[in-house]
Amino acid sequence: MPERGGGPQRGKAAKPDATGEPIGEHRRSGRTVMGRDIGKKMPGDPTMTEDRKLLERTERPAFLDTDPWRALRIMSEFVEGFDAMAEIGPAITVFGSARVHEGSPAYDQAREIGRLLAREGYAVITGGGPGVMEAANRGCQEGGGLSIGCNVELPHEQDINPYVDLGVEFRYFFARKVMFVKYADGFVILPGGFGTMDELFEALTLIQTGKIRHFPVVLVGSEFFGGLVDYIRKTLLEQGMIAADDVDLVTITDDPAEAVRLVKEGSRRRMEAAGEA
Repeated sequence: MPERGGGPQRGKAAKPDATGEPIGEHRRSGRTVMGRDIGKKMPGDPTMTEDRKLLERTERPAFLDTDPWRALRIMSEFVEGFDAMAEIGPAITVFGSARVHEGSPAYDQAREIGRLLAREGYAVITGGGPGVMEAANRGCQEGGGLSIGCNVELPHEQDINPYVDLGVEFRYFFARKVMFVKYADGFVILPGGFGTMDELFEALTLIQTGKIRHFPVVLVGSEFFGGLVDYIRKTLLEQGMIAADDVDLVTITDDPAEAVRLVKEGSRRRMEAAGEA
C-alpha cells in the first residue's frame, strides 16, 4: 500500500455495485467494530466514565491504587486503534454536531461531503455518533468509500451509527483524538457545539505549534462560523495573540464541492511539502 498522505489511491478500477454505481476500492464488505465491551457500564453512577475516573481527584492518590493499571488500558486503546486504522489509506476527518437531524442543512451538507470525498478516493473518519457524524458516514457509504467511526464512552450511551464500516470504540477522549489527527489528511468542520470547537482549535494548535504538518482545515457554514473567524481576526490577531499567518489556517465555504476541492488541494500540497522535506 502506498504511503499515507499521498492523495487518493487509484491503482484499481472501481467495480460497480448492484445498481451499477462504482464502489470505491477502500469499501469493506460487512461491518467491523473494535472494542464493543466499552459501552457496558457496571451498575452504579451512570456518569462514571473511564475519563472521569482518570481526571477526578480522590482523597487517596489514585496512582497508589489504580492509575498504573489504567495506564495499561490506555496503552491498549492506542494499540487497538493503530492496528485497526493503520491501512485505511487517504482519509479526511469530518466533525460536527451530534444534535442535528436528517433534513437539516448541516446534515445534508455533511452527507454530500461524505459522498464527494468517497468519490475522490478518501475514507471518511467521524466520531461515529449521530447528527453530522452519521450524515458524513452515510454519504461516504453511498459514495462507495470506507466509512470509519471512532466512538467514545459517554455518561449517556452513544451507539455507533449504522453507516459505519469500521468502528473503533474508545474509553478515553485523548486516545480517540489521536486517531482523528494521525490518520487524516485534512479536517472538514460543520456546525457544532463545545466538542466541535474543541476539535477545531486542537487541530489549529497542533498546526500552529508545528506538532503536525500543515493540513487543510475547512469550515462549512459562513453564517455559523463567520463571527468566530471575525473574532480571530479582529481580537486575537489585533491584540497580538496570534500571527497573521495563523488566520490563514482556516478556510470558510458554504459549498460541499468547494470544501472537498479545498481539502484535496491542501492534501496534495502537504504531500509535496513532505516530499521536499
